[in-house]
Amino acid sequence: MAATADPAAAAGAVSDPTPLFLLSLPRSGSTLVQRVLSTHPEIGTVPEPWLLLPQLYARRGAGVYAEYGYGPSSRAIDAFADGLPGGSEAYDRELRAFVLHLYRLAADGAPYFLDKTPRYHLVADELVTLFPEAKVVVLWRNPLAVVASIVETWAGGRWTFGRWDVDLHEGLDSLVRAAERHAGQVHAVRFEDLVRDPGSSWPGLMGYLGLSFDPAVLTSFAETSLESRMGDPTGSRVYRELSSEPVEKWRRTFCNPLRKEWGRRYLRWIGEQRLAAMGYDLTTLLDELAETPSYVRKLGSDTWRSAYAAAVRRRRNRAFHLLTKRGRW
Repeated sequence: MAATADPAAAAGAVSDPTPLFLLSLPRSGSTLVQRVLSTHPEIGTVPEPWLLLPQLYARRGAGVYAEYGYGPSSRAIDAFADGLPGGSEAYDRELRAFVLHLYRLAADGAPYFLDKTPRYHLVADELVTLFPEAKVVVLWRNPLAVVASIVETWAGGRWTFGRWDVDLHEGLDSLVRAAERHAGQVHAVRFEDLVRDPGSSWPGLMGYLGLSFDPAVLTSFAETSLESRMGDPTGSRVYRELSSEPVEKWRRTFCNPLRKEWGRRYLRWIGEQRLAAMGYDLTTLLDELAETPSYVRKLGSDTWRSAYAAAVRRRRNRAFHLLTKRGRW
């Protein structure tokens, strides 16, 4: 039996789409942006492919635990790539071709394929380097609002977000550095501007992509459904229109002294320079946090959860250290 060929490739009528990466921290409004952009006929997309995370982490040498032994695997792939005719550049070229082929299948003929995947912020620099022709949209949001949305959406209102510590720290730092390093290729936009000033922020975004802007998409996106096993069903259900209402919701989450003190420490950890790169001012955010009313509500449970989370982090760090020594990474 003859092998089944790719119909598009056989016809020779469809070229690889231009990758369009939408990078952000979680709970930054990326699902809203994806839904609006996907209404344009020249942009194809699917919910959260997660395609490039294992591909790019394969050669990092850290950050993955696997039964087969991630450390030896990473070193072996490096040696294999270096031994190819053309070396690592040839490996990257073939990896790029493989991913573009999959994007072409998923794009269904659209000139752009939009890949919005959580935690691409961890590989942002590698993404832009591997796809120099890609369009890259970096979506920023007030970091206090990001934390509040994680707590309210994924943690059920409980002051616990250890599972997302990598996003709030390593991810944020990685994304800031990549956005600064590739500033000439990246289009940065703030969530607050998209919902408060859509008349200028959205046309600017579409202009960066070289696409026409139709104001009707700011309402018609409500009919766009991207639900699947992956993706963010919460945003699709709740946000049926652009609204500035989410901009100030974070204040209700930072409702007691413990949470506000955590917020102050977090903002100072991000620092003035990184916040400025994101489009925010440290003093302004600290002042807004200080002005937020404080209550004793949830203070007891928050204190217990914070102590428990600190103990879990210590145990996890010790376990990772042991795994590293035993060569399982």
